[in-house]
Amino acid sequence: MGKTVAIVNQKGGVGKTTTAVNLSAAVGSLGRRVLLVDIDPQGNSTSGFGINKRQLQKSAYDSLISGTPVSETIVKTRYDNVFILPSSMSLAGAELELVEAERREAKLKTILAPSKDDFDYIFLDCPPALGLITLNALCAADTFLVPIQCEFYALEGLSQLMSTVRQVKRLYNSMLELEGVLLTMYDGRLNLTQQVVTEVKRFFPKKVYATTIPRNVRLSEAPSFGQPVMYYDRLSKGTSAYMELAYEFIDKNEK
Repeated sequence: MGKTVAIVNQKGGVGKTTTAVNLSAAVGSLGRRVLLVDIDPQGNSTSGFGINKRQLQKSAYDSLISGTPVSETIVKTRYDNVFILPSSMSLAGAELELVEAERREAKLKTILAPSKDDFDYIFLDCPPALGLITLNALCAADTFLVPIQCEFYALEGLSQLMSTVRQVKRLYNSMLELEGVLLTMYDGRLNLTQQVVTEVKRFFPKKVYATTIPRNVRLSEAPSFGQPVMYYDRLSKGTSAYMELAYEFIDKNEK
């Protein structure tokens, strides 16, 4: 049965989608079957794999709101072992439509259940907010991964996220655990970076990945070409960082 990992941080611009796309591609390249579920209405993970959102017949919205089977909504990407449940603009209205739904927090878990055996890992790319869609992701997930930017406000809002997680554990998903914390936009030459690292490790002892993701031009360019960085420039620092993360992630999960 596939392990479901929510990639979550309600702060925008921390490298959440970059991580969702590139970790999925790297884990897929290592021979694991991966499903990336794009439940962010902006749909950046979808376009990050070169899929045109405007041409989609069906998206995550149809599965979440209309109950369309996920098997009919999943798209095979052109990259090794990676499938995607794509997002579309319609998802922006899903928050409001879910409010009235019965067992609204469990919708995503319910629709993904039939597909869990088809994949080794299911990654959920969450919107940058702690709304109903993120709540659905935390209810559907076995673990959650938190990307944190190495900047001054890095830990701001994290206590809010952890308090949401505690509520989700208490009310809906007692098995939910922290997968790990990933330091992004890392520049080891800066004092501020070292301070943030120390602070994050104090906040999350033994849960911070040894791999860090550097600031990297190729990493920023790749999405505009609809490619994960390892296919856009396999020799870039971004590629080696996400490959390293994939090895660390798999090693931790498959020991």
